[in-house]
Amino acid sequence: MAYDVQNFQEDVLDASHKTPVVVDFWAPWCGPCQVLGPVLETLAKKSDGRWKLAKINTDQNQELSMQYGIRGIPAVKMFVDGEVVDEFTGALPQHAVEQWLEKAVPSESRLLADDARSAMAEGRVGDARRLLETALKEDASDASAAVTLAQLEVFEHPDRAEKLLNGIELVDPALVQTADGIRVLVRLLSLNGTAGALEEGPGREDYARAIKDLRERNLSSALDGFISVIMKDRYYDDDGARKACLAIFSILGEDNEMVRAHRRRFNMALY
Repeated sequence: MAYDVQNFQEDVLDASHKTPVVVDFWAPWCGPCQVLGPVLETLAKKSDGRWKLAKINTDQNQELSMQYGIRGIPAVKMFVDGEVVDEFTGALPQHAVEQWLEKAVPSESRLLADDARSAMAEGRVGDARRLLETALKEDASDASAAVTLAQLEVFEHPDRAEKLLNGIELVDPALVQTADGIRVLVRLLSLNGTAGALEEGPGREDYARAIKDLRERNLSSALDGFISVIMKDRYYDDDGARKACLAIFSILGEDNEMVRAHRRRFNMALY
């Protein structure tokens, strides 16, 4: 058969780094498999290369079937970058399979956003920005691309960062958390950061300096300043210093060296 897998490593795992691979685990004796198989083959031909189909006969590949936890067939799994990212079991009708594919197959904008995050991790901020702009031209509602671009824009163009967030619907909890952090930073960057313009309190001078450091993107010093405010006056500016630290942690990511260096002191300041 045209879709039979000859070499799982090459035909599925390696191939999925370039194009999503939908794997149909089936067997000749399985009635529902005979119903679902033609549906998948028809949709694969209509996919315009967005994904490719691979079929695995479970009778002939029992070890592989056990490896991927196949307990009932037909079992369909989507591989992206060598990993299973979504799956279903049973002979779904064509419209249900189409809905599943629409949700599971990474869109062009999502792939561009993934490339942009890789570029950011490598310090290629200009490339990341261009990729994200292109992703949003492909799909203006792509929440992941919008939030990631807002991260890049928040210090230079906070108004645009806020506009990017206001134009999308956020559902993913991780994106919601990052977006909340960006909004906190947008508010802080909009404040008149001189001490005289801020409300009275023991932490006012440190808060003003931390905002100044934030504007200058001296994030380590900004974190030091906000943590000092927490220690002196926890609820200054409506708990603003704690919110600021969490926002910076969210923007940088928990694996960031600067975050690790400040996280323990931040936690101690709270308790």
